[in-house]
Amino acid sequence: MKVVGIIGAGSMGSGIAQVAATAGHEVILLDSSKPMLQKAQQSLNKILNRLVEKGKLTKSEAGAVLDRIKFTNNLEEFSPCELIIEAIIEDLNIKKQVFRELEAVVSKSCVIASNTSSLSVSAIASACDHAQRVLGIHFFNPAPLMPLVEVIPAVQTNPDVLSDARKTIDSWGKITVLTKDTPGFIVNRVARPFYGEALRILEEGIADVATIDWAMTEIGGFRMGPFTLMDFIGNDINYTVTETVFKSFFYDPRYKPSFTQKRLAEAGYLGRKAGKGYYDYSEGASKPEPNFDKKLGTEIFNRILVMLINEAADALFWNIASKEDIDLAMTKGVNYPAGLLMWADEIGIDNCVKQMDQLYDEYLEDRYRCSPLLRRMVRDKKTFY
Repeated sequence: MKVVGIIGAGSMGSGIAQVAATAGHEVILLDSSKPMLQKAQQSLNKILNRLVEKGKLTKSEAGAVLDRIKFTNNLEEFSPCELIIEAIIEDLNIKKQVFRELEAVVSKSCVIASNTSSLSVSAIASACDHAQRVLGIHFFNPAPLMPLVEVIPAVQTNPDVLSDARKTIDSWGKITVLTKDTPGFIVNRVARPFYGEALRILEEGIADVATIDWAMTEIGGFRMGPFTLMDFIGNDINYTVTETVFKSFFYDPRYKPSFTQKRLAEAGYLGRKAGKGYYDYSEGASKPEPNFDKKLGTEIFNRILVMLINEAADALFWNIASKEDIDLAMTKGVNYPAGLLMWADEIGIDNCVKQMDQLYDEYLEDRYRCSPLLRRMVRDKKTFY
């Protein structure tokens, strides 16, 4: 796959273009907006110069990477592409329209992929006459830095297309995991309780934002607390992913969105990019102090952790991915301190079942139902590893 096309010159699209060009491919980066293309070119030039300053690239290598990227707003330029990755707005109808237009330009052997994080790849592929060459290739932002890529075959995807595409992404120095085409794939499905349960604890008045973040970082060992991370991602984006997964899972209460986050998004308190979210990022603003009660912090951490483990176990129960790929996805895709299934073995699967049952008995909500897989493993005295 010598020539790679990227649709969308936003941060994700330009990041993928950088990765592909660094790996030696000729890259065609397309966007309908000329200002967006100019911005992407300036941004890539700045990023590559910074890599030169840090000694990670020579000046000639950086120049060669940029020279391999062609910036265009003309779809016809994609005719020589052997692989195209779409990285535009998360709107199914728009994506399907783009894929239909692509088929009129590219060869029948060209592989077309979507970088969608939560939409059905099979639905996107249905727009194509040659749907067998369509699959999902989901990078994480920022694409040049984050090692994980989820590879998602649609119902229609040819196995050879899947194999070749995965080998190509592996050759770019990425870590690929294979996941079934279900809402949220691995990471955005399994990670929902990290945000959702933290919001639930906040809404119940058990602890404030700073204390929950402290519990997850200082006691749990996570790099960022859930509220810091939501502010980093953007409350609009994080809420939309949760809402999409909730609807796509036929309104399963485990993925129910939070009114708190919805209201913040509606108010424009989107997080860092807006200067305000769960925290105030304006100049001179002081960060609130957490409650350093270790008992409370441990209870918060245990509750969120067991919900994450339960979600990971359920993903394995439904054959979304292998246990190895589930754990790899969470450590390499969102920097969790350990794989969740391995973590379950360490704290005891029987303890996980006990905690889930305690939550269910307290709330009588299906949100807290224990995965059948965890129950079976306790019954059969098994561990994940």
